[in-house]
Amino acid sequence: MQRLRITFSRAEEVKYISHLDLMRLWERALRRAAIPMAYSQGFSPHPKISLTAPLAIGVTSDGEVMDILLQKRVSPYFFIKVVSEQLPSGIGILGVEQVSLTAPSLQSQVREAEYRVEVEADGGVDKVEAALRFFLAKEHIPWQHQRDTGVRRYDLRPLVHRLWLIGWQESRCTLGMRLRTDSRGTGRPEQVVAALGFPQRPISIHRTRLVFSP
Repeated sequence: MQRLRITFSRAEEVKYISHLDLMRLWERALRRAAIPMAYSQGFSPHPKISLTAPLAIGVTSDGEVMDILLQKRVSPYFFIKVVSEQLPSGIGILGVEQVSLTAPSLQSQVREAEYRVEVEADGGVDKVEAALRFFLAKEHIPWQHQRDTGVRRYDLRPLVHRLWLIGWQESRCTLGMRLRTDSRGTGRPEQVVAALGFPQRPISIHRTRLVFSP
């Protein structure tokens, strides 16, 4: 048995596919590449693939991470070579490493996610920087959003660990965000943008990396 950890990118071409469709995409690519996947037991066996902190639809990324359990050992180089040939445009393997079979699950180790978010901004750099400072100076930010099960109310502030201005071009600015992503809560860039006072949804959201516990 072998456990491989794959880091991959998700570009514009595939940013609107669902998490379930993404998993199916990977399963097809692995089967076509003849990778010896390990399967669960039971009436309906499925490949042992674990993708942590699934992306929301419409978000791109350079830092998606998943673990795959294999029945037989393969080298990371071989894996990258044969699987990359089966992946569609928009999915790119950035790295593969072997991890211990007894290592904690990915989902239990993820702590934060970093994003690059582009938004329409009126009023100039000073106004944006003032909004960032005002947000970070608050101890609590009561928030709510509508879900299928009803309205969810919570404190947005503890979900935001860092905010910074990356750049400014014409009427658009790019923000950096480091948000909580663990069992206690998950920060969402579009909600932070709204809390900062921007009237429109982000033009683009790109996850740059996931941060795991040591």
